Amino acid sequence: MSGECDFGLIGLAVMGENLALNVESRGNKVAVYNRTTDKVDAFVQGRASGKQFVGCHSLEDLVSNLKAPRKVMMLVKAGPAVDNLIDQLIPLLSPGDVIIDGGNTHYADTERRTRYVEEKGLLYSGTGVSGGEEGALKGPSLMPGGSEASWPILKPIFQSIAAKVGDAEDIPCCEWVGPRGAGHYVKMVHNGIEYGDMQLICEAYLMLKEAVGLSNEEMYEVFDDWNRGELQSYLIEISRDIFSVKDSEGDGELVDKILDVAGAKGTGKWMSQLALDLGVPSTLVTTAVYARSLSAQKEARVRASGVLPTPASVDVEALIGDKTAMIEAVRQALYASKICSYAQGFVQLQAAAEEHDWPLNFGDCALLWRGGCIIRAQFLDRIKEAFDEDPGLENLLLNPYFKAAIEAGQDAWRKVLTVATAMGIPVPAFSTALAYYDSYRRAFLPANLLQAQRDYFGAHTYLRNDREGTFHTEWLDLRKEPKD
Repeated sequence: MSGECDFGLIGLAVMGENLALNVESRGNKVAVYNRTTDKVDAFVQGRASGKQFVGCHSLEDLVSNLKAPRKVMMLVKAGPAVDNLIDQLIPLLSPGDVIIDGGNTHYADTERRTRYVEEKGLLYSGTGVSGGEEGALKGPSLMPGGSEASWPILKPIFQSIAAKVGDAEDIPCCEWVGPRGAGHYVKMVHNGIEYGDMQLICEAYLMLKEAVGLSNEEMYEVFDDWNRGELQSYLIEISRDIFSVKDSEGDGELVDKILDVAGAKGTGKWMSQLALDLGVPSTLVTTAVYARSLSAQKEARVRASGVLPTPASVDVEALIGDKTAMIEAVRQALYASKICSYAQGFVQLQAAAEEHDWPLNFGDCALLWRGGCIIRAQFLDRIKEAFDEDPGLENLLLNPYFKAAIEAGQDAWRKVLTVATAMGIPVPAFSTALAYYDSYRRAFLPANLLQAQRDYFGAHTYLRNDREGTFHTEWLDLRKEPKD
């Protein structure tokens, strides 16, 4: 016998609570469950008081309160807990019911779970959810994948709770992504791009702070200005706000009191590892992951700072020139590097779609990230337009808009790296982005020598540029004898 609730949610941490409140606010009655049942009672009597919620103290109770086809969303820690919940839910559900995983799950687990749940006669959706706690409450970006038959069932609720964009704010940042693990893969790439964006912004901050000598107040004004142009984004906006927050426990701004040790949850590392598996150069996210790793070696860095020599002193004023022009150069370097980062992300999505036979729509992926999520930015409209113009676009760098943007900022980009190198300011993501651009734009790279080396020591063979076939040379026999 079906119950009266439209949606079930398992896991009442802050994300779960906020998403449940969002679903209820769209006219749905929601059944909620948490392994620690005290949380259920606290939520129903607190934030959910007077609203359309049913608190449940068991999975059986949750399922019995749901209308058919039942929609049960899990917002629990990724890993074995998800498998355990699935196994507990399967006997309680009926054919056509949908189990949804809204956590940060590795796409391969979602591939496996989709097949497993479908074999049991049920439907499964691995749905990427981005936007943090605020997004969950007010409108997240949702990236649903899994059983295709689940999408018509989930679409009304998911698109109603998602962030909205467009002139009339009527386009939901939620669309079907693809089968099995496609939704969680797209979410992982979103998170990897987020790693790159954050690192690039931090390097721009370091250049403005140490090379240009801006105060936090001045930085606030610069980031406020940047947020009104082509760099407009959530991450630029919150970075601006951070510079204005005073330390409530002392003098000065809070940002200067925060220890320079970055944390990570692993999705950036996943993207980097999977890029290596696919053979695509997602170098920005890899650099960003390593930058966080190096920041974590704080004690070693402090010791090294007292031992390792710095660059010879330079005339900073002569090197930088006009401060306003240098600030603009940093802005252009940030934008050019950002283009390269997103170009890499979409190349990886294209390679993954081919590898896993996912019919991804890359313009729609950009639109999904236009609102509600952490990397939401005006810039994503341009990516949507690029793929609408050419669905088979090989690389964003080849699109006329992005090609022109790189051309306009290239000199400034190189100047920023020159200044950073001369002053010993680490800007690994800026450097990596330019190295990617310079490598991609060249018809010739020195891999010919690398292949010769491989053939010399390991008989790995090589191809020639003047004839067909695979070749091997006995290099030792043909070499010129070295002088004694």
